[in-house]
Amino acid sequence: MAAHSYSVDPNAPDESYLGFWRERHLCTLTTLRPDGRPHVVPVGVTYDPEAGLARVITNKTSVKVGHVLAAGPEGAPVAVCQVDGGRWATLEGRARVRTEPERVADAVRRYAERYGRMPGPNPDRVVIEIELTAAMGRG
Repeated sequence: MAAHSYSVDPNAPDESYLGFWRERHLCTLTTLRPDGRPHVVPVGVTYDPEAGLARVITNKTSVKVGHVLAAGPEGAPVAVCQVDGGRWATLEGRARVRTEPERVADAVRRYAERYGRMPGPNPDRVVIEIELTAAMGRG
């Protein structure tokens, strides 16, 4: 059977791929534990190809934040993925935890736009920003 290439330029996706990321879908975030085992959790993700970023809002005390912080200033290798029947999309990159209020507010606004609801106030909210290095899928 022939191998298929589903590679996408994360900074210049085609319209069907980008459209898939605008639909409301629950996603997964995969981080790595200190022993290298994957840690996969459900999250909401927003995709911003113009900035080359994917964003996940979360609580600063979450395990996923701990994994990203443990990787140090160079960031943690991560992947976010969504699936809907035969359509799927994965974004990969380096994640960093951002606490600046304007970055968190922007991420919350983007989340509300994609998911159709404004998250409640949370003084412990941070944003995991993923600087995208690769993308793949079938949107």
